[in-house]
Amino acid sequence: MWQLDYPWLLLLLPAPWLAWRYLPAYHEARSAVRVPFFAGMSRAVGQAPAASGSRSNRGQLLLNLLVWALLVLAVARPVWVEKPIERQQPVRDLMLAIDISQSMQTQDFTDASGQKIDRLAAVKQVVQGFIQRRKDDRLGLILFGSGAYPQAPLTLDHASLALLLDDSGIGMAGPNTAIGDAIGLSLKLLDAAHEQEKVLILLTDGNDTSSAITPDHAASMAAVKGVVIHTIGIGDPGASGEAKVNLGALQQIADATGGRYFRAENRDTLDQIYSTLDQLTPHQVQTLSHQPKRDLFWLPLGAALSVFAVYHLIAAAWPYRTRREVPDGVQPQ
Repeated sequence: MWQLDYPWLLLLLPAPWLAWRYLPAYHEARSAVRVPFFAGMSRAVGQAPAASGSRSNRGQLLLNLLVWALLVLAVARPVWVEKPIERQQPVRDLMLAIDISQSMQTQDFTDASGQKIDRLAAVKQVVQGFIQRRKDDRLGLILFGSGAYPQAPLTLDHASLALLLDDSGIGMAGPNTAIGDAIGLSLKLLDAAHEQEKVLILLTDGNDTSSAITPDHAASMAAVKGVVIHTIGIGDPGASGEAKVNLGALQQIADATGGRYFRAENRDTLDQIYSTLDQLTPHQVQTLSHQPKRDLFWLPLGAALSVFAVYHLIAAAWPYRTRREVPDGVQPQ
């Protein structure tokens, strides 16, 4: 459909008529011989003097009004509004922090066929399905062991993210567990995001022993920044050293940030946890709409110029045509 960007300019349409109706006619001062008996001479020859100006020329007056209306329409800027173009923008950022310390090689999980697999292999299978379900969210990946390392920034390229997760291996980040550093690095990456909702899903099977920042302090920083942390513990709380998962610390991290704490004892439980997280953080997108416009002001402007040009061409050619129609030797009246 078409519309006017400045429809209020149409108020200028009656301006010429108001000027013609209420303003006095323009008179140009010229040198002339005044004859006191001019009226008598006019009656003697049977002619009456014609008034000058456009007031006596109805055709020219209508032409001027038409040209003025077209010019005002062009100034009001008619445009053709095309169909809206919609784009969906995610409103939530999700960061995945996955423990790849040495203890993740413990084979106490089973796959779909019942075969024993290590913890990291089970996590990969479940997280891959979670990534596929989050099509409208930006996801990031952090791997941590003795230190925390960004594997993928927040991105909508979930295929690349899945490949990077699949290529990760146990011990790549060191044998120890740095939960606090993983939270701190996640906060740094999430700071660059502009979305209002920011979520960190932290999965570990060990106890923090090598972080430069304690998990409690990192959780407090996350709470201040409005980042929700969901924690998943998959280790053995009865083990010792690095292999012992501190379930109480994970519970405190989740509580401090308004998140949820989960305990995964097998692959089915882990799959249920990520399904629950998928429900806790449902898909949310913001639809942005833009309607392209094509300017049409050149149509009334071109029509006004064309009408004006055609009129003057006809006016210029009319006296020549009149002379051609008068026979030779006859003076035009």
